[in-house]
Amino acid sequence: MEKIKKVLEEHLNEQLLQIVLSGRKHKDVEGNRKIRPILKKDHLLFQVSLQDGKKEFHKNYEKEELITEICKWMENDYKQMQLESTQWHCSAMVSKKGQVTVKTKRAQKEKEKRDLSHNRTKNYILEEGLCVPFLVDLGVMTLDGKIVRTRYDKFRQINRFLEFIEDILPQLNPEGELTVIDFGCGKSYLTFAVYYYLHELKNRDVRIIGLDLKEDVIQKCSELAKKYGYEKLKFLVGDIASYEGVNHVDLVITLHACDTATDYALAKAVTWNASAILSVPCCQHELNGQIKCDLLEPILKYGLIKERTAALMTDALRACCLESAGYSVQILEFIDMEHTPKNILIRAVKTGQKTKDDKMKQCMEFLNVHPMLPSLLEEEEKRE
Repeated sequence: MEKIKKVLEEHLNEQLLQIVLSGRKHKDVEGNRKIRPILKKDHLLFQVSLQDGKKEFHKNYEKEELITEICKWMENDYKQMQLESTQWHCSAMVSKKGQVTVKTKRAQKEKEKRDLSHNRTKNYILEEGLCVPFLVDLGVMTLDGKIVRTRYDKFRQINRFLEFIEDILPQLNPEGELTVIDFGCGKSYLTFAVYYYLHELKNRDVRIIGLDLKEDVIQKCSELAKKYGYEKLKFLVGDIASYEGVNHVDLVITLHACDTATDYALAKAVTWNASAILSVPCCQHELNGQIKCDLLEPILKYGLIKERTAALMTDALRACCLESAGYSVQILEFIDMEHTPKNILIRAVKTGQKTKDDKMKQCMEFLNVHPMLPSLLEEEEKRE
């Protein structure tokens, strides 16, 4: 860990923007760790945050103490470390045999130093006060960078989704072109945001394809992409189940694809060996018409309870299927329930470690359900 220690000793200062530890080595590790500098009474500390489901925990460290902890975490818990400062980008990877590889490169342009005050206002990836053209045309922001009051929830939603993108970015191919598919892109608030984040803010070579069935929406989005000069952002009219336009995809996004359309999108992602999947399901009706269990009949007789139970079971079984297909999966809260009940996000990162879970089949038999995703994945395995 001497290489990592040397990097940390050099870059743990007020110029640090953030450090992200990712790539869990075992299931007991709860999630990625994010680290940022803060000032408390003019004393520089480093705050470590850990996301556990929808809860976030924080702990502050002195520099030397944090260096010791990070070296331990990289030795035992994580495979990758990404460090960003105002002038430098450093990455470290630990192989299965414990070999450490460190790469350091100067940022293409110097980034603005962050406000280190402990009680600072919320830092959004897309900052309020800086005009973002697509947000203006989509009615979220004014020309002087102010957020339209009635669209602030949409602004928060976009930034929250970009935080998920930021979390999984270290898992994607660090060099070369990234291919992203957005199934059911709709008006494409998030599609434009992802392109802007990866291409403009992260200087990545990225190709994004937005797919939707509504021709008028696709035409409008295509016109906007052309207006901004986003040459590698394409919008196409097409169906999730039948789309065959690519052979490999790095990231699959599916937002509010209705009912089994989400299953087709997830199956496509697995078929393409996508490095990561971000899915916000919608309108899970399939299991509501199937679920039947004598033991649970006293509570499932209430229509609303049955509907919500079926929806939760749908997403839980989807997560189990993705784990069986070789993904590390988390089910997270996308945005606060007060804004929308459709607030579950399935985040899956490719590990390649496939599992066979007989208990999942037992759960399906217990509930008397036959969800779409397992059937689609089984059909794909037969074709192979």
